[in-house]
Amino acid sequence: MGASFSLSFTDQDGFSSSSSPSLGDLPESCVASIIGYLDPPQICKLAKLNRAFRAASWADFVWESKLPPNYETLVGEVLSFVPEKLGKRGIYTRLCRVNTFDGGTKKIWLDKSTGGVCMSISSKGLQITGIDDRRYWNHIPTEESRFGSIAYLQQIWWFEVDGEVEFPFPPGTYSVFFRLQLGRAARRFGRRICNSEHVHGWDIKPVRFQLWTSDGQYATSQCTVSDPGEWFHYHVGDFNVENSNSSTRIKISMTQIDCTHTKGGLCLDSVVIYPSKFRERLKQRGYLKCAKPM
Repeated sequence: MGASFSLSFTDQDGFSSSSSPSLGDLPESCVASIIGYLDPPQICKLAKLNRAFRAASWADFVWESKLPPNYETLVGEVLSFVPEKLGKRGIYTRLCRVNTFDGGTKKIWLDKSTGGVCMSISSKGLQITGIDDRRYWNHIPTEESRFGSIAYLQQIWWFEVDGEVEFPFPPGTYSVFFRLQLGRAARRFGRRICNSEHVHGWDIKPVRFQLWTSDGQYATSQCTVSDPGEWFHYHVGDFNVENSNSSTRIKISMTQIDCTHTKGGLCLDSVVIYPSKFRERLKQRGYLKCAKPM
């Protein structure tokens, strides 16, 4: 496509002229068929080349292939209002934004590059044993969470966190994580510091993670919570969705209920659900803690 050629001819007055075709001469339908093989960020970059690419980048059939197969159901679940004439690119754009639902306790968005569905459930959307007793837990505002606050554990004997969500996930394999940090982060003189004063008890016995789905899938694993001062995604397990026409109910659990010792100094941000191929991204960035299957 980068090669060029010229057509030379002599007009009736004896002057020679030439014509060189350019990318702008390609038919819009042809351009749309080509860019349909690219991922969304690449399509948006090519749209800046010329009018033909810009017009082709709005073709509905291009963006329908990028949307999840049950995107109409997702729109009904998470978008409060959609203009009647909004095209497929507009729908893709809106679903890529972080959309909040279920009373502000859950957020969902499409990954911009792959169109994969991602979900986050805040600490306030989880059932935490002792959360109403400030001797044990507190909700702390922070900029380090999508939800603007986290649950901070000072000290407790019986540590148990449960969660449940029902959602029409598109077909695919998904991974579930707890986003945790040991120690309480703060800002001082513009620098991030972490107070590990209350961190104790997590090195004695591992935390147990469990995952159940409404169609009978089950996973369990365990991992020692470690490395204060950094947020990590602790892998709970994976589940598979085959039918996009129905919702999948998921239950998750994190426990350390050995009452021979207390544990504390833990920040709980959220439960995160990503397409399983995202695990490699987390690993490369150093954010992943892989639990051992039980």
